[in-house]
Amino acid sequence: MNGRQRAFFGWIVSSLLLFAPLGGCKRESSGAGAMRLAVIPKGTTHEFWKSVHAGAVKASEELGVEIIWKGPLREDDLKAQIDVVQSFTAQGVSGMVVAPLSDKGLVGAVHQAVGAKIPVVIFDSDLQGHDHTSFVATDNFAAGQIAGQEVVRLLGGKGNVLVLRYNEGSASTTNRENGFLDIVKKSPGLKIVSDNQYGGATTETAFSTSENLLSATKAGEGGVDAIFCPNESTTFGMLLALEKTGIAGKLKFVGFDSSAKLVEGLKQGHIHGLVLQNPFKMGYLAVKTLTRHLKGETVEPRIDTGATLVTRENLGQPDIEQLVLPDLKKWLKE
Repeated sequence: MNGRQRAFFGWIVSSLLLFAPLGGCKRESSGAGAMRLAVIPKGTTHEFWKSVHAGAVKASEELGVEIIWKGPLREDDLKAQIDVVQSFTAQGVSGMVVAPLSDKGLVGAVHQAVGAKIPVVIFDSDLQGHDHTSFVATDNFAAGQIAGQEVVRLLGGKGNVLVLRYNEGSASTTNRENGFLDIVKKSPGLKIVSDNQYGGATTETAFSTSENLLSATKAGEGGVDAIFCPNESTTFGMLLALEKTGIAGKLKFVGFDSSAKLVEGLKQGHIHGLVLQNPFKMGYLAVKTLTRHLKGETVEPRIDTGATLVTRENLGQPDIEQLVLPDLKKWLKE
């Protein structure tokens, strides 16, 4: 072999080595081990989303798939969430699991993803249209009804009720609010004194709105007998406002979701009930459902992950303790 032949042969070998990894990745992409799933929450600060994240990690480890956890910092940053979805679409991930900040605002971005052959499973909060493969969530209307039934019981069917809503466009919390109102309005002895104010996505905005509401409704002077809040930020913001005004525990208070501070409020008698979803289960089933779909299996269009009323009386039960404060460190390595 002369020098020119050796050089040509070397070029062929180098070319084969250069393109071999590409061929290898392409072959692996058809197996479950190479699936890259984007998991996109509404936000990343509330304890609820940390539990969702932990459940998603558990599913990924069991199923041998890779998940990429990324979402907006705040639960009112719709543009940031749209950008995340579009970014993952451009990257060509295997599939996406999305908790929409808006039932309308994410329709276009999800439609683009599905058009790019990237299946999407929606979780936690519904999305309009039929592009998504499955919806994994609490039956939020029924969960709101659980809260309504507890308020009716706590008040004996008589009194003034205050509802602090969460955010316009959020399907999950709107359904909870409507479920709650559905029950309360059927009780003729109960009167809704306010149900048109929104606490927003942060504890700060919820606290400020709560203070104003308590003052406007003369809550400290007998104008309110019970309060309902539909998510973690509104429940905690209202708790802080009640404590600041010195009337915590004097009014019946049913909230939604869990955190260490809300559980402490429950123990102190400042909160009388928390309706809990199962965010760990939600994250787990969302990733599992998407993986099953990608493997060609038939998945259910709607998967209900359940809701539970937690009170001081049942707080010590083992199943309730696990639901209230799950062991996240095991999965999130915090």
